[in-house]
Amino acid sequence: MHLPALLRVCMASTLLTVAFASSGDRSGDFITCVSTCAQSTPLAGMSLAMRLTRWTHTDDCKYQCMHFITDQAIKYGRSIQQYHGKWPFWRFVGMQEPASVAFSLLNLLAHARGARDLQARIPDGHPMKKYYLAFAFVSINAWIWSSVFHTRGWQSASAQKLTSLITPPLDLPVTEKLDYFSAALAIIYALYYTVVRLFHIYSPERGRLTQRSSALSGVYLTWTCLCATTYLAHVTYLTILPRFDYTYNMAFNLVIGLAHNILWLAYSLPSSLPILRRFPSRPKTYRPQYAVKPAIFAALTTLATALELFDFPPWGRIIDAHSLWHLATAPIAVFWYDFLIQDALDEGWRDIKS
Repeated sequence: MHLPALLRVCMASTLLTVAFASSGDRSGDFITCVSTCAQSTPLAGMSLAMRLTRWTHTDDCKYQCMHFITDQAIKYGRSIQQYHGKWPFWRFVGMQEPASVAFSLLNLLAHARGARDLQARIPDGHPMKKYYLAFAFVSINAWIWSSVFHTRGWQSASAQKLTSLITPPLDLPVTEKLDYFSAALAIIYALYYTVVRLFHIYSPERGRLTQRSSALSGVYLTWTCLCATTYLAHVTYLTILPRFDYTYNMAFNLVIGLAHNILWLAYSLPSSLPILRRFPSRPKTYRPQYAVKPAIFAALTTLATALELFDFPPWGRIIDAHSLWHLATAPIAVFWYDFLIQDALDEGWRDIKS
């Protein structure tokens, strides 16, 4: 999903700006506990799941100390603290945030379902089919890396000294970067196909349902190069920095996402305000009944975002606001694919006869 992907990046960026030093991992009790535990003899027989998810002895010490201190906080009525920018969650088969992993996979399934329906229901000759399918696969990739990051988001301790572990490292985990970059790709590709769709600049070689002009071909090529260059520049900038620029990353995705939503809201405007021609074979005043769906989508994503704004310690150390947000975005993705298919099957896509 484009906006849900945007919101995931923006809200995570806000939360993770404190990932290098949260109140919990800065506390003397936590530092002392981790130091003492890390110097002890590791317990034998670490499970296969723990080994596959690359838990080390020191990682496990951090986990055990975090929950011990959280137990004490609950017992004596103190507030629960975050550690390295995350709430304390019970792990499950090596997963740090099992609920967020499960709901990320639910989103993945929603996009896989969308790809299946796009392939089955939209005719092969439709000029937008390949763009919608590409978006579905880009989104699937984004949710794969979201599930990986929520499985193991901490930096592995295997190659670092104890002191650098207690004070979180300057470099980000690879899984976090892949999560951010994959989400950014989904967001910018959503804007890309939106402009192609709403301004009817489909690739010349596939313009079977509408007549192409050399002018539009040039616009299409320019727009494609602009989006590709923008994404590559975005990733390059964030990669070469000594420290990940969360503020810039959030601003970048916010601007792209807002542009995407504004364009689709123009699609939903009443026929008395014909800003754009929705279909190549219909006048600007033609507005199908389902044209309200992009506006509904924008409202739903705004409501889903409210879950992030009211952040709270996880219920039972399993479900928090962020995981609930992931849960909310999955049905929104299904809703959006249904709209794209409905729009693609409209009679307004008939060929314009010369």
